[in-house]
Amino acid sequence: MQDADTAIEAARNSVDSSDPYMRERQTFPVLSDDQVKRLTSYGQVEDLPEGTVVFERGQRGVDFFLILSGSIDIFDRTPEGDEIIVTTHSDHQFTGELDLFNKRKILVGGRIGEDSRVVRLTREQFRRMSSTEQDIGEIIMRAFILRRTAFIVHSEAGVTLVGSRNDRDVIRINRFLTRNGYPLSLVEPETADGKEIIERHGDTLPIVCTPDGCGFHNPPTAELADLLGLTEELRDGHVYDLAVVGAGPAGLSACVYGASEALDTIVIEAEAPGGQAGTSSKIENYLGFPTGISGQALAGRAWIQGQKFGATFAIARGATSIKPDGDEFQITIEGGDRVTARAVILACGATYRKLDLENYDRFEGQGIHYAATALEAQFCSGTEVAVIGGGNSAGQAAVFLSQHASHVHVLVRGDGLANSMSDYLVSRIEQSSRITLHTHTELAALQGDRVLEKVVFRNRQSGAQDTKDIPNVFIMIGAQPNTSWIGSCVALDDKGFVLTGKDAMSSDASLFETSIPGIFAVGDVRSGSVKRVASGVGEGSVCISHVHSYLAQRAQ
Repeated sequence: MQDADTAIEAARNSVDSSDPYMRERQTFPVLSDDQVKRLTSYGQVEDLPEGTVVFERGQRGVDFFLILSGSIDIFDRTPEGDEIIVTTHSDHQFTGELDLFNKRKILVGGRIGEDSRVVRLTREQFRRMSSTEQDIGEIIMRAFILRRTAFIVHSEAGVTLVGSRNDRDVIRINRFLTRNGYPLSLVEPETADGKEIIERHGDTLPIVCTPDGCGFHNPPTAELADLLGLTEELRDGHVYDLAVVGAGPAGLSACVYGASEALDTIVIEAEAPGGQAGTSSKIENYLGFPTGISGQALAGRAWIQGQKFGATFAIARGATSIKPDGDEFQITIEGGDRVTARAVILACGATYRKLDLENYDRFEGQGIHYAATALEAQFCSGTEVAVIGGGNSAGQAAVFLSQHASHVHVLVRGDGLANSMSDYLVSRIEQSSRITLHTHTELAALQGDRVLEKVVFRNRQSGAQDTKDIPNVFIMIGAQPNTSWIGSCVALDDKGFVLTGKDAMSSDASLFETSIPGIFAVGDVRSGSVKRVASGVGEGSVCISHVHSYLAQRAQ
């Protein structure tokens, strides 16, 4: 299924042999007589006349249909109101795509094409069938992923975004929809289509146009998520077994393991699954992927897994506060909604400190790095690199990279390293002929086309500038934990990271337990954690056993 999974975030501007519509047997499979018989036992057989609409775009929680005889047309509409038939399912084929695993608003409509006999499965029946009949479930999962991929590749069943490709808000909207697997078509305002849409909706850009003909001018991300139905409606008064705050690798891992082990799980995420790792163009040192995998594809797999096991995702609504409420915990999220859970895992991560430079975001992952490992070092062979920062992490990076790069430039804003770096690192830097320390110096500019090519150093005392051919810059100026919303609920270290284990409680506390029983922390937000994707995934999975132990003790 790797081709299907990775295609979710593949290039949407070209259609090649990976086009799901060229893989008809997998995208629109025909079930065998035996598979149809087994699937039928989970639902209800219905006879429906031609023209019956079985679901419409914008509905939530629609049913799954298997066609025994007849057909179902899957249709969409253009912003002008014209109907488009996306595909037609016939005998022994089935309806649905990824939104059948969640309760987002669906992207297409379905209508009986001729008098038909179908098997209808409710969401509960569908989940039971797909988990019990594993061979059928695998066929359906692959088809659902490929169908969503086809929507993205062909810009079907989504929205039209009108605006300049390099506009900050266009980039924001584009990134948000792409990372959430939502299809869109980007239209430049100077084109004929762009001018027509602007004439219809006004010239305030960017404009998001939906298939029902509505146009929204530069909507904030949370508002856009509501407009498109990407946010799931929360159940009033419902108490979850587990609330996971953050959908980076650690949070997604906790979600998958928790939901698969029968914990009623909700994940609260401010933007999209994947966290910082989700923005990585390729992770090449993650176990089991020798050719690498993009952060978005890895996150997409985990996101689908979590939904498969029944987890709920509250996307585009970050947590704003948390407090104990008797034996439970109340988490308030943006917009004022509250989530109640018996246990909480904090996986809200940390944000690497960034420099306020033009084009900075554009070069992240394309020359700007936050870690210096063998993976990054291979990009530096034979080239000069710059390390920004004067702490131990910067010193370690400089020493390590000097073994691979032709030369390493260390930039610090102060007059030296002695006050911020261990003596042994200072000594190694001073003694190395392949490392130059630039005091009172800062990075002033980044230059390049698709990737970073040159940087500009600026002396803070003299103002002198120096342009160098440096394609890789390592930013080592610390990380900012995403804990400001937590307040005083749990104990934090002096840098704002969550204390766990013996640092937070007694010596017999579990490694991931915070100062409040029932609240755990994993991944980058945890004080002392290793800031790596694999370690975050490991912490998220292992923490679930501690959650089970806590819930079991509480039930006694």
